[in-house]
Amino acid sequence: MNSVPDPKLNLSADLLAGLSDDVIASPMRRPASAGHDAAGDEDPARWHELLGQVGRELAEPLTAALERVTTLTTTGRIDRAGLRALREEVDRARQAGILCQQIARLASGRIRQSHERVHLTNTVQSVLAYRAREMHAKGLQLSQSLLPLEINLDASMLFGLLNALVDWWLDCAHGTVEVRMDTRNWPERAQLQCVFAHQPPDQPAPAADAINARIDTMHWHLLEQTARSLGLVFDRQVDASHVRLRLEFPDTVHTMALAPEAQLDDHGFADSVNSKPLAGSHVLVIAGRRDLRLQIREALKSMGLVLDFVSSVREAIAFCQEGLPHAIVFEGALRSGQFDQLASGIRQEVPEFVFIELANEGRAFDISSISATGMARVGCDGIANALPSALVYELSRVM
Repeated sequence: MNSVPDPKLNLSADLLAGLSDDVIASPMRRPASAGHDAAGDEDPARWHELLGQVGRELAEPLTAALERVTTLTTTGRIDRAGLRALREEVDRARQAGILCQQIARLASGRIRQSHERVHLTNTVQSVLAYRAREMHAKGLQLSQSLLPLEINLDASMLFGLLNALVDWWLDCAHGTVEVRMDTRNWPERAQLQCVFAHQPPDQPAPAADAINARIDTMHWHLLEQTARSLGLVFDRQVDASHVRLRLEFPDTVHTMALAPEAQLDDHGFADSVNSKPLAGSHVLVIAGRRDLRLQIREALKSMGLVLDFVSSVREAIAFCQEGLPHAIVFEGALRSGQFDQLASGIRQEVPEFVFIELANEGRAFDISSISATGMARVGCDGIANALPSALVYELSRVM
């Protein structure tokens, strides 16, 4: 796993000092939380803005795609570049629709949350490490200053929040993204802050409307709604060149950062930080048998993982189209040509992606590096003891 970055690293004072005189005023920039969401006066305007944006994000790519289809039906020809552009336009519209569904589901208030103690620092590091390749491809660099903190929160929703945050950076950030995690003094709460430039430094400052259009993406709306649903306090500030976002976690566990000095010896501190080294990692389980799913859930319940279960390879394919987990654990009996196609497609994108097969019997754990398929193998009779070790070994090897 990634080591905790040096907490002595500080964000540049000019970026974290606060708002400058040219801050853009907008109702959406005010601090907010889930408690204010239902009754807030800004709700109608916020939803009207979102509906208008959804319409634009659906109409623009679909209009371009329709023009290409019209040309294709007229001429009967389309080159490879045109076909690629058509696929991208349809995918843009599809992604906008999916994000809209996610936002609506969160806003409905019908999501049942399961709060548990989560190591916030490890979860943030895990997400940043997993998304590092995408950020590098976009030319983004990370500067991190993360204190070890724990919170009580729904782990799967926290994972979604952090991924939405990274997706938002990919939409509109340029250069370096500065990430800081610490606590505010009173009330004592964990807070995650990020600062980044919303335009290249060599370009003149755009108008306020242009800045809002650039940063108010669908991923921002998903991030905002997830924060509201989790009951977080959030504050976004925008000026002519930079965006500052602060996420505050009200239900913070104080034992790590605020324990008496006598308890913070080197050994005790290391144990608390690393007690769940994979906390926040996302694992997809493909298992058709209910008893097997229960065994897996029981074996992994203390590891702080984000677990999703599907019962067929077809469901797994649909799940992975929305985004890849960190690892896939699958029932060996479900392995088929369709599964091999799924695995091959994932390996093309992430060559060292972790797969763990659950063999029908036995207690052995075979590591991936000695397997002909490049997949680890755990016997179903040894799930309770071997599966956690297998995940720790395989994920630590690639992260």
